[in-house]
Parts: sequence; structure tokens; C-alpha cells
Amino acid sequence: MELEHKDNQELNFEKVWQMFQETREQMRETDKKMRETDKKIKALTNLFTSQWGKLMEALIMPSCLKLFRVRGINVSQTYTNIVIDKENRKIAEFDIVLSNGTEIVVVEVKTTMKKEDVDYFLEKMARIRVFFPKWADMKFYGALAAIKYDENTERLGYRHGLFILTNSGEGIIKIANDPKFVP
Repeated sequence: MELEHKDNQELNFEKVWQMFQETREQMRETDKKMRETDKKIKALTNLFTSQWGKLMEALIMPSCLKLFRVRGINVSQTYTNIVIDKENRKIAEFDIVLSNGTEIVVVEVKTTMKKEDVDYFLEKMARIRVFFPKWADMKFYGALAAIKYDENTERLGYRHGLFILTNSGEGIIKIANDPKFVP
């Protein structure tokens, strides 16, 4: 039994081998194009994520000074995206830091706050005086800010003494802790 090609040509070993080689080359080219596309998608995803994070911080930051002043923490300075770098390796980043010379409020900003985010923030807060030795004598407060909180993350943060910043009907955010809350 002889095989025939689509052009009604007899297929022999050489023709099949040539077709195999052509197919293999086409697959290599397709694979290369897919890797290039994956790199572009990853770059766009990183750009979107970082820009989205900046947008979230920009929406939340203007209200922060006023909100904490109302709570008796008279902050007057804001810092954003503070990166702690050791030996060319980022070991921590702080989204928003508010200060008044004696007190510091560190705000972790997420679109959706997950338990892992709270845990990681608590780890950073535990080492805050190591990260900021010149501010070590100041009183530190922590705060979580998000559009959405996953299951129980608000309560987890509250139990750990963190301010919880949530959406409000009046502005972008509000402090959700009750007035009796002691940070």
C-alpha cells in the first residue's frame, strides 16, 4: 500500500522526512513567537498592576491626613512608595507613610486585601524600627486600605491593632474602626 500526498504524489521516506522537517521548523517558529508574546503580555501585566497600584494609592492618600487628624494623630507629612533596599535587593516597600515628627502611620494599600497581605504587612510592621532607625523613637500605627477585603481580613487587621480604611459614601475612604478602638 502506497501513501499519497494531497497533490496525489506518492509519498516515500524522503518526502515524509522533508514534510516532518518543515513541520518541525514551523513549530519552532510558532514556539518562538509564543515566547515573545508571553514576554509582551507579562510586561503589560506588570505595567497594568503597577499603574493600578499607583492609582489606588493616589485615590487613598489625599484623605489619609484628614482621617488620622480626626482620630487625634496630627500627621502633616506624607511619603509614598518607600523602598527598603539592602545590597541591591528590595526587602520591603511601604505604600503610604504619614508622619508628624513623633508619630508615624504606615498604610498598606491593596485593591483586594487578602489574609497573606495582612500577614506580610504585620511582619513588616514587626521590623519597622529596623527599617527606619532614625524614626525608631516615634510611635508607629499601621493601617490597611482596600476597596475589597477578603474573608475576615478586616477583623484580622482590627484584632492586630491596625486601622481599617474602607470605602465610604462621602469620599473615597473612611476609618472603619469604632471610636473606642485603641491602636
